[in-house]
Amino acid sequence: MLTIQQIKDDPKRTVERLAVKGFDGAELIGRVLDLDTRRRELQLNNDNQAAELNRKAAEIGRLMKDGKRAEADDAKAAVAAIKESQKEIADRLAATETEIRDILLTIPNLPCDMVPEGKTAADNVVEKTGGPMPDLPEDALPHWDLAKKYNLIDFDLGVKITGAGFPVYIGKGARLQRALIQFFLDRAGEAGYLEIQPPYVVNEASGYGTGQLPDKEGQMYHCQLDNLYLIPTAEVPVTNLYRDVILTDAQLPIKNCAYSACFRREAGSYGKDVRGLNRLHQFDKVEIVRIEKPENPYAALEEMKDHVQGLLDSLGLPWHILRLCGGDMSFTSAITFDFEVFSAAQKRWLEVSSVSNFETYQANRLKCRYRGDDKKTHLVHTLNGSALALPRIMAALLENNQTPEGIIVPDCLRKYTGFDIIN
Repeated sequence: MLTIQQIKDDPKRTVERLAVKGFDGAELIGRVLDLDTRRRELQLNNDNQAAELNRKAAEIGRLMKDGKRAEADDAKAAVAAIKESQKEIADRLAATETEIRDILLTIPNLPCDMVPEGKTAADNVVEKTGGPMPDLPEDALPHWDLAKKYNLIDFDLGVKITGAGFPVYIGKGARLQRALIQFFLDRAGEAGYLEIQPPYVVNEASGYGTGQLPDKEGQMYHCQLDNLYLIPTAEVPVTNLYRDVILTDAQLPIKNCAYSACFRREAGSYGKDVRGLNRLHQFDKVEIVRIEKPENPYAALEEMKDHVQGLLDSLGLPWHILRLCGGDMSFTSAITFDFEVFSAAQKRWLEVSSVSNFETYQANRLKCRYRGDDKKTHLVHTLNGSALALPRIMAALLENNQTPEGIIVPDCLRKYTGFDIIN
């Protein structure tokens, strides 16, 4: 969440940047500033009364020493009155701090200056394009037909045992899926990312820490009996490893990667764009997460983009990078770049990765800080990205590499699959 200091430094700019995300923050920002003024007044009163209690305690000690018991009893009565008043002030202070936090939790992150204005995905900016475009015949099959033809994925079985959006991978389909996961993890390891195997369920505090709560309750699977949530991405448990932690300067930067299943309700999704692997309730993904000092996050962001681009180049997929406009960004992000690959049979672009910098927004929620050379604690910057999400990668690989003889496996995956063609 935003810090009070961010807002106080330039409330006008805060409101203006929130407007880039389509968020009208004028009233809430004004309310936060008013509450912060009240909070500081209450804190001053609380501190003054604490000082008065210390003074009275010393006075009582002197009076007792001098044998002035009646005066000491009067001073004790004054102390009791001050304590009662201080409790009332402390309660009001706590209530004010809670109200400030509750409001801040509803205010999105500020988009950085590089974020273009716009309301929808149509306003996103194509930054870069690469990879070879496939030359397929007009009757090229979409991946759901290829999956059935070669017995790779059974969508009907998934409906039978769970429901729509939970496919069953079979034989070479399962092996190709596992090959992609291992390839992505190996590449992340080579790039210096430490592999983490996190839990697939998290508590409420973790959801608040990375910003899924209170923004995305409707998209998460909630285990109500235990008040736990199935993770929508490994970003949530991995970033929360550093919740309530003060890091040392020497520990930074931190680079973690994790494979996990991901669970998303995808409420409101419908139509042809959800067919096959295009939009699932359960899918696999390798995530990269970085914790950085404030002077380095945008250089780290470029490294992460290069890493994802390198994966797509190795797979031989056509790709482009989108710089998301304010209206298409997530609640928590300061800037996001989406990677999309071209699906030849569907003749459309499919999102396979989002790489984002959250600046201090998540760190403030997490209370994740580092102690600098000045011996003071400072908020870190958090970043993460998909490297990569598997379903649409699998869809594009099947479609783009189909031939009359079968589906050709990219060279980089053959040592993992043990076969070079699916037929």
